[in-house]
Order: sequence, then structure tokens, then C-alpha cells
Amino acid sequence: MTIRCIAVDDEPLALDIIESYIRKLPFLELVQTCSSATEAMQVLQAEQVDLMFLDIEMPELTGLQFLNILKHQPLIIFTTAYPNYALEGFNHDAVDYLLKPIPFDRFFKAVTKAQERLHFSHNNNSKASAPPAPATPAIEQDFMFVKADYKTIRVDFQDILWIEGLKDYIIIQTKDQKIITLLSMNKMMEKLPSNKFLRVHRSFIVALQKIDSIEKSRIRVRSKEIPVGEVYKEQFLKWVEENNIQ
Repeated sequence: MTIRCIAVDDEPLALDIIESYIRKLPFLELVQTCSSATEAMQVLQAEQVDLMFLDIEMPELTGLQFLNILKHQPLIIFTTAYPNYALEGFNHDAVDYLLKPIPFDRFFKAVTKAQERLHFSHNNNSKASAPPAPATPAIEQDFMFVKADYKTIRVDFQDILWIEGLKDYIIIQTKDQKIITLLSMNKMMEKLPSNKFLRVHRSFIVALQKIDSIEKSRIRVRSKEIPVGEVYKEQFLKWVEENNIQ
């Protein structure tokens, strides 16, 4: 499947970089580069576009304002120098959020996600009249954004060791840092992939793949000893049993 795409950015250098990346990948077809949202609007009205690389901070209309007035939008990959728009960006169902300067490996990962989403959508449409088939799982997000220290921070799920609740705050302990953010444990569980994280205590969530040892009602992750609460013990023991831990 060829993906027809446009790039929208008021910086000529940024457009040049995106154009060079697009031309390296045979499944991408560059329809046009646009220096403003109004120019992009004209292209979208005249051409079939599957994917749009969209800057956020632009004169006249920002990328987010542009999306708010579009009736039918293609898949979106944001390209911006500002991480603080990430949460609002993903509210527009963006495929990915790339921070400038954009390395080619991150660009490639983002367009691969777009390719998978378009393939999934195409298969669903072609089978609309067929008998119901088992649902294909959605593409799993491998990170989240949280607000901490007056900025928005990207947290990769694979880096999280454990999460500790502290009244209205939570502490996210990663392999490199401790992040404190204003969030409830329940809200945090909604953000995390359920096959990788488990709440084992009213104050603790553990990354299952980071567990080093289990002793009675205690879990050890590195040097941290985490209790297993009575309310959560049955669910935790079920996970232990399913993973053939003796």
C-alpha cells in the first residue's frame, strides 16, 4: 500500500528534512509540502491524502486549530519543537508525536505505525460485508505523557520499575529517575497496558517484567520491597500461577 502524504511546516529546513525522509521510504509518496495551514487545506480539498506531517506552532493557524476546523482529516503525525502540546495532540488521535530535530529512526517508527493503522482500516472496510471475524488488537502504545515540574514528560513503559501512590500524587520510579505527578492510582492504571502492569497494593503498581523475586506477600524489584495487599492478593497469585512460577 502506497501512503500519499503531505508535510505542513512554516520552516523551510524542517520541510526539507521531512521531504528527504519521505523519499527514502518506497511506501511513502509525497503529494506536496505546504508552508501554512491554509495552503494545506487547498491540497486536502484537491488531492487524496492518507497521512499529514503537521507542525503545531505556525502563524495564522496553528496545527491544532487547523485540525479543529477540518471535517475529514487524514492520519496525523505531529512534528514540533514543543513537547508541551503532546497531550492535546494525542486527543486528536495522532499516530505519533515527533520532537525536532527528528532522527530518521523515530520518523521510520512513526510512519510504520501509520502504515499498520491504514492496513488495519483497509482490511476492516474490505470485510465490512463479510461475517464477523475475531477483532484485531489495536496497535499498542509503548509510552505515555505525564505532567511534572511544570512540563510534560514522556515516560516509556519499558523504563518503569514501580509506581507508588502518595495521597493525591504518585511517584513513577523508572530505571533512571523518579517522577512525581498529580494523578490518582486508578487513573494511572487506565493509562498502563494491563498485560505489563499490575496493582498489588492500594499504594503500589508493579511492572511485571521487572519483578526480581517473590517471597510470601512481598515482591522485590531491585532493592525495593513492595507489599502485596490482601485485596489484590488473589489477582496477583493468579498471575503467578499463569506464568508457571513455583
